[in-house]
Amino acid sequence: MATTLNATQAGTVALGDLKVNRLGYSSMRLCGNGAWGLPKNHPAALQLLQRAVSLGVNFIDTADSYGPEVAETLIAEALYPYPAGLVIATKGGYTRPNKKSWIPNGRPDHLRKAVEESLTRLRLSCIDLYQLQIPDLHVPFADSIGALADLRRAGKIRHIGLSGVTVGQLEQATNIVPIVSVQKYFNVEDQSHDAMLAACERMGIAFIPWYPLASGQLLRTPRLVKIAHEHKATTAQVALAWLLARSPATLLIPGTGRVAHLEENIGAAAVKISAETMQILVPERA
Repeated sequence: MATTLNATQAGTVALGDLKVNRLGYSSMRLCGNGAWGLPKNHPAALQLLQRAVSLGVNFIDTADSYGPEVAETLIAEALYPYPAGLVIATKGGYTRPNKKSWIPNGRPDHLRKAVEESLTRLRLSCIDLYQLQIPDLHVPFADSIGALADLRRAGKIRHIGLSGVTVGQLEQATNIVPIVSVQKYFNVEDQSHDAMLAACERMGIAFIPWYPLASGQLLRTPRLVKIAHEHKATTAQVALAWLLARSPATLLIPGTGRVAHLEENIGAAAVKISAETMQILVPERA
């Protein structure tokens, strides 16, 4: 597998007029514990990003709240000037006054400021994909989306994505501006948001499973262990391969702070899951 280890084996998915490999990378774990502060090993964080790109990863997911501001800065330090075809997707909509706080802020003035600051940190003139990280219950959803639509018209954002929304909110947003992606919690053990996946398939939108490995918690599941043994793969690779096989709309962004785990995750692209195995991995419903 080492000689063919490459994210291109996962196939591609469209983000509007952009096309990316379906195995990407989330930068959340580049930061300190709890996505707070600087990485423990700064050079290793830069090397990991460079290794991801060398393995065919051309979609990197980040957010201004990771660090905060740390992950975006590391991405630019490691990869700028960016190679052709690399899509950096960032998010805004949270403020983090301390390590344990994630406070939604969808006010238009905040989002405008957040986009400008992300552009500066990432050394970009236009962000390929900017995602509203969370709806703010204290701000009309249409106002938040409208602010991003204005930034798109101004040329600051190329495409807009959403995270943590309902199907109804997705439909509301698409009436304001084109949406190219949705992030939602989804993995082999928790498929409760399959209605969102179906909506994304229907609307031609990329579906980005958030926490595809559930921070490693699902990797000890007996049925995953058994299938991994049969496929001569790791449980992480089976869990990711299942998501790739689940729908052509899925775009995976497993995160890690270690090169060995990065390479293991990319190896999932070479694991082929049969229809029979797909059925085995459908969780039983109560």
